[in-house]
Amino acid sequence: MAATGVIQTGGSALGAALSEPDYFLEVLDGLSDAVYLVDRRRTIMFWNRECERITGYSAAEVVGRHCFDNILRHIDENGQHLCFGLCPLAHTMKDGAPRQVRVWLHHKEGHRLAVRVGVNAIRDREGKIIGAIETFADDSALATTQERVSELEQIAMVDALTGIPNRRFLDMTLSSRLAELRRHGSPFAVVFCDIDNFKRFNDEHGHDVGDRVLRMVATTLSADLRGNDTVVRFGGEEFVLLLHHATGEAPTAACERFRRLVAASSLDTEEGPLKVMMSLGATMATPSDSPGSVLRRADKLLYQSKRSGRNRISTDMAPFEPATN
Repeated sequence: MAATGVIQTGGSALGAALSEPDYFLEVLDGLSDAVYLVDRRRTIMFWNRECERITGYSAAEVVGRHCFDNILRHIDENGQHLCFGLCPLAHTMKDGAPRQVRVWLHHKEGHRLAVRVGVNAIRDREGKIIGAIETFADDSALATTQERVSELEQIAMVDALTGIPNRRFLDMTLSSRLAELRRHGSPFAVVFCDIDNFKRFNDEHGHDVGDRVLRMVATTLSADLRGNDTVVRFGGEEFVLLLHHATGEAPTAACERFRRLVAASSLDTEEGPLKVMMSLGATMATPSDSPGSVLRRADKLLYQSKRSGRNRISTDMAPFEPATN
């Protein structure tokens, strides 16, 4: 009997299959997790179909390139770029220790997506590290958002351009949340978001690029929500977030994360990468609020951010000191 963890290749049809050079690559290509392999120089040697689905990049676009060639552009929750100096793959190839981390990758369409990453070293027969394998899976709220969107499509509550709930849905949901707050004391924050200098994207690059910017920001925000939180397109370049059961510094910390993720996203255009920034205003709903009053307060805080220089958060909630890059 073969020892645990050792593959026995002889004496059966399965054994014969396991001895074929391409067998394992075919198995890896069919996994439900994204899998890619790098050599010691961090050259991408293999990129499976799930990698293509999650990132938008085909194998032809990435195999043969280095993982630090500005492809996935991994960042952590503080917006720190991991591909140089903080790369989990590089550290595992150095010390051989497996790693599991949560990072945000750059999708081909420009938005940021949270993934849960696992890294392990690949060794030769003598135990020498010759590369690494990374697996990752979608760790965002996109699946929940997409289920919710499919339900809402039947009752015209989805924004056609961005695919997220629209203002009609916000009106219904905000009234419901305020009623829960009065009855049960369920706290929630209301956040107004606005893309900085959005008119410039349309004027300088055309409305098609402006539409792509809106979709990129909408997807970045949707992907990083908790399951019970909500993002809607309020109109134009404005979005509203409802952050449920968030108290103390948590809503402000979440807003800072949203701001950093949008700032770390970029849209590839013929003229080069297009950087996008966002201003936010955040407030806690109170039992005496109406939908109009809490939105006006968040909107006033948003424009305080605009007047103060943009790409920042204004809030009347608990202070929060973000980590520095």
